[in-house]
Amino acid sequence: MATYEHGDVILRFNDVSFEYGHNKPVLDQVDFSMREGAKMALMGQNGAGKTTLFQLILGEKQPEDGEIVIKKGATISIGRQVLRREEHQLTVREFFESAFPGQKIYNIEPRIEEVMEIVNLHAPLTRKVSEFSGGQQARLLLAFALISKPDILLLDEPTNNLDHAGIDHLTKFLLEYDKTCIVISHEADFLNSFTHGVLYLDVYQHKVEQYVGNYADVVKEISARIERDRRENARLARDITNRKEQFNFFAQKGGHMRDVARKMREKIEELEEEVVDSRQEDKTIPEFGIPAQVLDATELADTGPIMKFTQVNIIPPHGSAHKGASHAKPISKKIEIALRRGDKLLIKGPNGIGKSTLLNALATGRATGVSIIKGARVGYYRQDFSGLDFEESVYKTLAASAFDCSDHELRGVAARFMLTHSLMNAKVGSLSEGQKGLLAFAQLVLAKPGILIMDEPTNHINFRHLPVIARALDRFEGVLVFVSHMAEFVKQIKVTHELDLGELLSKSDKK
Repeated sequence: MATYEHGDVILRFNDVSFEYGHNKPVLDQVDFSMREGAKMALMGQNGAGKTTLFQLILGEKQPEDGEIVIKKGATISIGRQVLRREEHQLTVREFFESAFPGQKIYNIEPRIEEVMEIVNLHAPLTRKVSEFSGGQQARLLLAFALISKPDILLLDEPTNNLDHAGIDHLTKFLLEYDKTCIVISHEADFLNSFTHGVLYLDVYQHKVEQYVGNYADVVKEISARIERDRRENARLARDITNRKEQFNFFAQKGGHMRDVARKMREKIEELEEEVVDSRQEDKTIPEFGIPAQVLDATELADTGPIMKFTQVNIIPPHGSAHKGASHAKPISKKIEIALRRGDKLLIKGPNGIGKSTLLNALATGRATGVSIIKGARVGYYRQDFSGLDFEESVYKTLAASAFDCSDHELRGVAARFMLTHSLMNAKVGSLSEGQKGLLAFAQLVLAKPGILIMDEPTNHINFRHLPVIARALDRFEGVLVFVSHMAEFVKQIKVTHELDLGELLSKSDKK
């Protein structure tokens, strides 16, 4: 874990309250402060309001009560998770120039080169932002946050879509970064490497608790504190129940006994005030399975595997970027992979080599050199949730995905993924990123697919849910094709086949 010298207070929340409409509190009289140079992880259950807290720091939202004090002259920048629609057609140069609205930055080119080197990304300044892969866009957004050299750096799931090299570069940068940083992430090893402590946003109490120390130790400390509170409340409940029984007995008596009853009632009120506000551990989704489509046995016997690869297209690294090339032409490689019921294919390779492009082509039936058995239903988990209609309700989104299930079954599946009754009529766009991820998993359970295509299924998901999800994918009886940069998650799945695009490209026939 990193250490730092204590500087002046650069950020302070003083009795800050914020809510979304009536009865939807996010923060309730929150107090905490951060000093210059501190690096903190921001924890909290999906939907607790972590992204909202960032918006309050940025000034995009205003508190309803209290005040947020930022040191005079301090600059703030955020590493966003996704590009805005209007940014897709910008060139790299135009994209970074937009970080300085209304200003003419004469040394913009060396500054771009500096931040692109930090995130290990190389491309010509004339290249369109839309031409980058998902992982490359993640690096680009991080570089955008860094180019202004902010005094307070906010990072929202910065490792999403990054390959191992990208995460290593980011970790090295954050270890050397001498300014204030707050990071939302579900990757414990990553956070342990550079953070000094945790800001814990309690979804039940709407408070922010501040802890100092190793991230893993803080998680244990929070769990232990919740357990202590639970035990103390149980003791107080027993004491209160006993005293109420005694009070009822003495209250029915006359004379001196009534005075005893009055004193007992006062004691009961004191004990009730000692009860700690109910705190709960972040809930974990229960064990679940994704039902696999039962494909026709005759068709399987006639056609062989459910999915067969004879060729794959790979996008080579942009080594020609400095020569002014905008993007490289895909290279076709011959392969032989046959996937049958229960097989699991892990696709690997560095950012930008075409993993997401390949998965999209598989899911939409446009992949060259790949055959899929007739009639197989394909479930597709997109890393950016672009397949979701943000204007549609949660209920209608689930209903559109469901195959042969009742309304009762649909609502039961939704509840298992923490999509409560109150959320069913909400628009998908109003959900947190973590809730959108759980919605996508609920869709897959209801769709009962024969083939699962999954692009970075751990993105945005609370770390407590990940082992449950890994076990569900491991038990899936259809064909699973997936990409994941999280080694610990991959270890929990019995992978039967691997396709390393980087290794395949590096073979002797590479052009």
